[in-house]
Amino acid sequence: MNKVEIKKVEERLGFEFNNKDILEAALTHSSFAKQYVGVEYNERLEFLGDAVLQLCVTKFLYSEHTDKSEGELTRKRALIVCENSLLEVSKVLGLGSFIRLSKGEEMTGGRERTSIQADCVEALIAAIYLDQGMEVADKFILNNFKSIITRTLNNEIVLDFKTRLQEVLQEKGEVSIEYELVKFEGPPHRRKFYTEVKVNNESMGEGEGYSKKGAEQNAAKLALIHLGKYHE
Repeated sequence: MNKVEIKKVEERLGFEFNNKDILEAALTHSSFAKQYVGVEYNERLEFLGDAVLQLCVTKFLYSEHTDKSEGELTRKRALIVCENSLLEVSKVLGLGSFIRLSKGEEMTGGRERTSIQADCVEALIAAIYLDQGMEVADKFILNNFKSIITRTLNNEIVLDFKTRLQEVLQEKGEVSIEYELVKFEGPPHRRKFYTEVKVNNESMGEGEGYSKKGAEQNAAKLALIHLGKYHE
C-alpha cells in the first residue's frame, strides 16, 4: 500500500498508526501474500482480534447490564461479534476498497465477500491493540459497534430472517410461506439469484444474493420490513 492509501485508512479510523506495517498486514488477504515472498497477511491478526473484540464486548455487557443473566449476555454477545456485524462495520468504514487481494480473488468477488471483510475488521482490531494498546482498541470497538450493541440489546438484530418471518406470520395461525426463484444471472463463478417470498400466494418481497439461501434470507428480510417488524 502506498502512503496515500495508508493515510486514507487512518483518516477513516480516526488516528495514526505508529507501525504502518501492521496496518498494512491487517488489510492483506492470504491470496495476495501468496503472490509475493515475505508479505505478511492478516490471518494471525484475525485470531488475536477476535479475542480482543470478545473481551471488550464481554466487559461492556458485564459492567453495563447487571440485570441480565449469563445465558442472555452470552446470546447478546454472539450477535454483536458475529460475521454480519463485522461486515456492517467494514462497510461503514469502507474497508473493502483497501483490502489487498490477488487478481483471482478479486475477479471472483472476493472484495464483497462477507468472510473476507469480517476477517479484516478482526485483524484491524488486533493491529490497533498491538499498536495503540487496549484502551484505544476498546474505544474503537465501542464507537464502531455502538449501533449494533444498541440494536442487539433492543432485540432488533436478526440473524435468521426466514425463521423470524415464520414466527411473526404464525402468531395468528398457520400460513403458507413459499420462496420462489425468479431468475438468476451472471457467470457460474459469480451467479446472482433473485427470489420472491410469497405468503398465502401473495408476494411479500423479493431478495437477491450470490447464493439461493442468501437471496431467500434477503427476501424474508424485506418482508419483515414491509410488516414493520424489522428496521435497518
